[in-house]
Amino acid sequence: MKIGLAVRTLFRVLGDAAFARKIKELMDGAGTETKKPAPARREALTLLATFQREGRLIDFLMEDIKDYSDAQIGAAVRDIHRDCAAAMQRMFAMAPLTDQAEGSAIEVPAGFDPAMIHLTGEVAGEAPFRGIVRHHGWKAAKCDVPEWIGRDDSMLVAAPVDVEL
Repeated sequence: MKIGLAVRTLFRVLGDAAFARKIKELMDGAGTETKKPAPARREALTLLATFQREGRLIDFLMEDIKDYSDAQIGAAVRDIHRDCAAAMQRMFAMAPLTDQAEGSAIEVPAGFDPAMIHLTGEVAGEAPFRGIVRHHGWKAAKCDVPEWIGRDDSMLVAAPVDVEL
C-alpha cells in the first residue's frame, strides 16, 4: 500500500505543480499543527449554574432536609420556586404545548409527532386516536442560556465559593 501510494504521489508531483507545493508544505511541517479545541462547557451546566445563582436551587437540592418541618421547607421552596421560575421564563419563555385543558377530549391525528404527543394507557391500532389530555406539555418560545465566560479550569464549576469581606 505504501509503495503504491509513493509511486502515485511521485508521478502526480511531477505533473501537478499545485499538488507538489502541498506535498512540500506537508514535508516541511506546515499545516500539520493541530490546534487543541477549546474545552466546551455544556449548556446544561450553565443552566444549572443560573438556577443556583438566581434561585439557590443546588443549595436546596443538596441540603439534607429530613430534620426540617414541612412549614420550614415550604417557606424555603416558595423563594426558590419564584426565583427559578423567573429565570426559566426569561431564558425560555415557556408556554403550554396545547391550549386544550387538562381533562378535555382530544383527537391525535395520523402522522403525529411523538416528540409533541406522548401516548399512555392502552395504545392499540392506528391513529387517529381519541383520548384525554392528562398534561398540556411545555414548549420553549426561545432558548437564551447565558454564555459561559469562565476559564478552562473552572468549566465544571456550577457555583463559586462565596467569600464575604
